[in-house]
Amino acid sequence: MSNPFEKSDRSYDVLVNEEGQHSLWPTGTAVPDGWETVLAGRPREECLAYVETNWTDMRPRSLRTSVA
Repeated sequence: MSNPFEKSDRSYDVLVNEEGQHSLWPTGTAVPDGWETVLAGRPREECLAYVETNWTDMRPRSLRTSVA
C-alpha cells in the first residue's frame, strides 16, 4: 500500500498550525482542526521548497517567544 503523503505525481497543500509548524497534505484531504492552508494545489517539490524557505526555526512559536 502506497503512502498518499509521499506521491510525487499528485498535488499538495502546505498547512501551518498556530505554533508555526508546517505540514504537507495531499490536496483534497480534510484539513485537521488547528491547521490552515497557506499554499494549495501545488506540486510536492514546490510545497517542500515553500516549507524550506518559510519554516526556518523548527521550535514551536510558544517556545521561541518564551526564550526570547
